[in-house]
Amino acid sequence: MNASLAPLRNTKTILLTTYKKDGTPVATPVSIAFDGDRAFFRSYDKAWKTRRLRRNPAVQAAPATLRGQAAGPAVRARATLLDGEQARLAARALARRHRILQGVLVPATHRLMRYRTLHYELLSVSGCDGPPVNLN
Repeated sequence: MNASLAPLRNTKTILLTTYKKDGTPVATPVSIAFDGDRAFFRSYDKAWKTRRLRRNPAVQAAPATLRGQAAGPAVRARATLLDGEQARLAARALARRHRILQGVLVPATHRLMRYRTLHYELLSVSGCDGPPVNLN
């Protein structure tokens, strides 16, 4: 595993910080799952965080409680949108780690609300100091 994502390995929820156009950070708790060395999370197409991620995939991720309180230091990362088999791999990893929430409730809610579920992989960005930059 990439050493910079190691602090997230033993947590089920992370505080994912995305950035608005003006650079203002917005933190949201999300479920995380690992498959080997890869870290995944999901959202839906109409969520504000996915709109921010389209513009700027640079994020910070910190271990968190279910209520979104940071429980450790944040690491810098990049969120990469997955599709096809990679998205299915992420969905399976999330369903294994969070059987009720991500295996049943979230997929059912997305179907009922007619949302398109989006799966992301967190890729570490090590050695970066200063404010997040647009990596597009």
